[in-house]
Amino acid sequence: MRRQTGKQIAAWVVTALLLSSPAYATDFPASTNYRFDETSIGVSSLLESSSANFRGQTGAGDAAAGGSSSTNFQTEAGSDTTADPNLSVTVDTSSAAFGDFSPAAAATATAQFSVINYTSYGYTVQLIGDPPTYGSHQIAAMSANAASQVGIEQFGLNLVANTSPISFGQNPDNGTSPNDFGFGTVAGNYSTPNQFRYVSGETIASAPKSSGKTIYTMSYVVNVTSLTPGGVYSTDQTLVVTGTY
Repeated sequence: MRRQTGKQIAAWVVTALLLSSPAYATDFPASTNYRFDETSIGVSSLLESSSANFRGQTGAGDAAAGGSSSTNFQTEAGSDTTADPNLSVTVDTSSAAFGDFSPAAAATATAQFSVINYTSYGYTVQLIGDPPTYGSHQIAAMSANAASQVGIEQFGLNLVANTSPISFGQNPDNGTSPNDFGFGTVAGNYSTPNQFRYVSGETIASAPKSSGKTIYTMSYVVNVTSLTPGGVYSTDQTLVVTGTY
């Protein structure tokens, strides 16, 4: 009976509190960590609420859009944004020409592609394909990171700016301002200037979070020997870009 009476009293007290709160009450909502000092909170409120640990701001007709992120958290904001993930890849250079191969000098070429991803947790880029081939002969791929060396067969690439064997290539372009929101990075095996490598299927680039446009430049190098068969060497390579969620 005591327990039942307690329930009845509690229900009555809650009812009394609800009924005793007039529509025009001006009590400030607050907790130990934040407090709102205005009596109207909504799309038309232009005042601010703040404390040492919290700040709120609203405004009618806001058109702000963009992203915020930390190590473990990321948000996208804006009236016209969509929650649907989107991954866009553009191959900006459809072919890369090396010119003539010579045992006396390295041959170089560059190619560009760009990636944009939205509301995913990033992406990875893999490069798949054979080294340059003529008939039954393939230029030897550089399975370990190494510098260009004249007089031995080598095929490799990186995705950064180089000064050897010549000045060519460039670092990833994430935009010219923080508002471009580009977060693309080069994989470790392909991020050292003047060091080249090629293993088909390896990840060559990635983004750790949603990212604006990043332009990547692949810098290729080929060396041959005096015994490398003469002919027209070619290869088809495929970029595989996968969103991570």
